[in-house]
Amino acid sequence: MTHIIKAVLFIFLIIPFKNSDAQERTNPKQQDQELGKVSWYRDYDEAVAAATKQNKSILILFQEVPGCATCRNYGHNVLSNPLMTEAIENEFIPLAIFNNKKGKDLEILKKYNEPTWNNPVVRIVNKNGQNIVKRLARDYSAKGLYKAMINALKAEEKDIPEYVKILGQELTINYNNPNLKETHYKMYCFWTGEKQLGSQEGVLLTQAGFMNGEVVKVKYDASKISKEKLNAFAKANKMQPVPSRNNFTWAEKDEDYYLQNSQLKYLPLSNVQKTKINSALGNRKSPLPYLSPRQIKWLAKIKTSRKEILFNKDFTESWNKLLNS
Repeated sequence: MTHIIKAVLFIFLIIPFKNSDAQERTNPKQQDQELGKVSWYRDYDEAVAAATKQNKSILILFQEVPGCATCRNYGHNVLSNPLMTEAIENEFIPLAIFNNKKGKDLEILKKYNEPTWNNPVVRIVNKNGQNIVKRLARDYSAKGLYKAMINALKAEEKDIPEYVKILGQELTINYNNPNLKETHYKMYCFWTGEKQLGSQEGVLLTQAGFMNGEVVKVKYDASKISKEKLNAFAKANKMQPVPSRNNFTWAEKDEDYYLQNSQLKYLPLSNVQKTKINSALGNRKSPLPYLSPRQIKWLAKIKTSRKEILFNKDFTESWNKLLNS
C-alpha cells in the first residue's frame, strides 16, 4: 500500500495539474523573444472560447518563431512596450500562431490563407473568426498596431480606456509626430502651473523649470489643442506665454510635485501618465483611470510591500523588474 501511495504522489508531482477550465498561455518570463512580453493563447479553439466568454475580440499574431531580425525586433520594440502589452492582454484575447510550425498552427495558417515563414502579421477577429479590421502586414511599427487595435475597439463599439489612449499619446511623442509642439509659460508657481496645464486634452508633457523665473515647459499635440486655445487657457489661469529659448533649467526636485508626494511614486509610470496623474492629484481627482489593470494591482500592494521610488527611473526597466519579481 505504501508503494501505491508513493506512486500516486509521484504522478501528481511530475505531471502539471490542469482542470477542465484551464487555458494554456505562454509565460512572458520564459518565451521566445519574438513574442515580446505578452502572454499568448496558443490554441485557436481555446482563444475562441475565451473570446465568447469574455465578450472580446481575438488579436492573432502570425509570427515566425524563432524568426528573422524583423520578427525579433517586432517582439522587442512593439510587443514589449508595457502599455501595449497591457492593452493587448486586457482589451483582447491574444493568440499567437507560429507560421513555421506544423500541426494546429499550420491549420490556422491555412484557415486564414497566411503564408508560412513570413514576417509578423496581425489580424483582429471576432469570436466567429471574422476580420474586424484590415489585416496588418508590412507595417512593423507600434503605431501601426495601435491604430489597428483602436479601430477594432471602435468597430466593436467598445470603450477605449484612458491608459490605452495614453499609449497612443506616448507613441505620438516617441515617433516625433509633426503635430508635436513645444511652448513655455511663466507663472508664480510651477507646481500650480503643471497641475493646471496638464489637465488639458492634447497636453502630453509638462516640465517644471526656470527661465528668469518659474516656468513650465509644455509639449502638446497640435491636432488635439491649438496654440491659441492653450494660450487662452494659460492667460485665464494667470500664466503668460514666453518665447522658447535654450536657457531652460529643469527643476528636477519640483517636477510633478503632487505625484512625487503620493504613493504613486512607487509605480513605474510613462511620461504622459506622470503628467496626467500629477494633474489629477493636484486637482483632487482620482488618478486610477490613467492606470492600467496591472498598475492598479501593484498600487494595491504598495502598503504591504517593500517600496522603491520609481518616479525617476526608466519606465520599461522598472516595469520589467516588477513583472519578474
